[in-house]
Amino acid sequence: MVENMTGLHPKFAVVGHPNKGKSSIVSTLAFDDSVQISDTPGTTTKKRSFPLTVDGRVVYELFDTPGFQRARSVLSWLQQHEVTADKRPETVRAFIGEHRENPRYNDEIELLEPIMDGAGIIYVVDGSKPYGEEYEAEMEILRWTGQPSMALINLIDDTNYVEEWKRALGQYFKMVRLFNPMKATFPQHLSLLQSIAQLKEEWIGPVSESIELFKTYHEQMFEQTAQSITHLLHRSLSHVERLPLRTEEATEAEKILVFERYKAKLRTFEEVSQHRVEQVWHHENLEKAQQALLFDGMDLFSKESASLFGLSRKELLITGTTGGAVTGAGIDLLLGGATLFLGSAIGAVVGGTSAFFGFSELSDVKVLGQKLGKRYLETGPMKNVNFPYILLNRALFHAVKIAGRSHALRDKVMLEMGRDFTDRWMDDALRKSLDKCHKAFRSGNEVKPEVLKTYESLVKTVLKRLVQ
Repeated sequence: MVENMTGLHPKFAVVGHPNKGKSSIVSTLAFDDSVQISDTPGTTTKKRSFPLTVDGRVVYELFDTPGFQRARSVLSWLQQHEVTADKRPETVRAFIGEHRENPRYNDEIELLEPIMDGAGIIYVVDGSKPYGEEYEAEMEILRWTGQPSMALINLIDDTNYVEEWKRALGQYFKMVRLFNPMKATFPQHLSLLQSIAQLKEEWIGPVSESIELFKTYHEQMFEQTAQSITHLLHRSLSHVERLPLRTEEATEAEKILVFERYKAKLRTFEEVSQHRVEQVWHHENLEKAQQALLFDGMDLFSKESASLFGLSRKELLITGTTGGAVTGAGIDLLLGGATLFLGSAIGAVVGGTSAFFGFSELSDVKVLGQKLGKRYLETGPMKNVNFPYILLNRALFHAVKIAGRSHALRDKVMLEMGRDFTDRWMDDALRKSLDKCHKAFRSGNEVKPEVLKTYESLVKTVLKRLVQ
């Protein structure tokens, strides 16, 4: 363990029996979903470093290590060298030096090296399996290293042998903690780091500094997520899609085409924003197949999406009335009608009074360069008062699930959705504040920086309430 102020940082080796969740714990604590995790024992065969970096500075470094394979044999070798307790770490180094090229002890060498280079020990056991005498050889070897250590009990299954593990581990380790990497929250993460700091007096300063850096980093992730969502709403509500006309009058096919392009562009904006949020929370390795399941195939413009993520009929009526925008197709939405314009509905959309998509045809003469007579179809900016909430709710829902997702999880991202999600965060006062910003976004005018900052602050407040 070395000082953080000089560019050095706390280091910890995560060790234990094979297949007890070591890699899962590394993945969770390092905020790294690239850690290889498998149910097959022996998946990790080489030590691998996973630093948590903030603004180019390493907060702390974790080593994922292979599991013990021949602990009894190693311990027997050590015990043959009768030495006083203060000489035991030198004996462990002698073992590493003598057996470094021996493939029989590859796993033990790999896990012991970072420890003897100064890394603290995090020993992981599965509390859902009974305690066994075979673990004592491992724990005794770790005691020989002389490095400060703590034990983590990971409950992998539903059965519980925690109490017997605590009694046994307490005889070898200064600190024993329960820690489930699949469900660990940010406060639990911080609590674990604070416990680690108490293992050795010299660690208190560096680890405490790392904790403060980590808190700042976590706050930055909320800020960056709020910025991404704000950019999504502003970009989507202000977007204008245009299609040049080849003839004097727009054909139905051209009207449908510009409309579909408009929807496709807004879908792309949402996808880009979601990917950015996944990057912020270090979930870059979510597979496309998993991403497609985020909303169970529920399209941004579907009736189901409007029902789950849009305003209630009462809220929509109040918002639309005060905003003076509930006209045309917006009335259909209030009355529970279809949320997509199909067939003859296209004609009503082109009239320019739709509250749902703000689709209109510009038939006036435009000046392009010095030539007259250029004609085009245009849709946008968004006029419908419900759409901003559909988009915002989807963005918040996605962000909350991603921010709260353990980096140790490798299952598909199946999200449970319900109408109560909106009720968890929105009240009348907040909706009115959001309405003002949405109106500015939809106006087609340049939006003042303070409006964007206000919206960003509102989103960040909601996110922290939902995640924490």
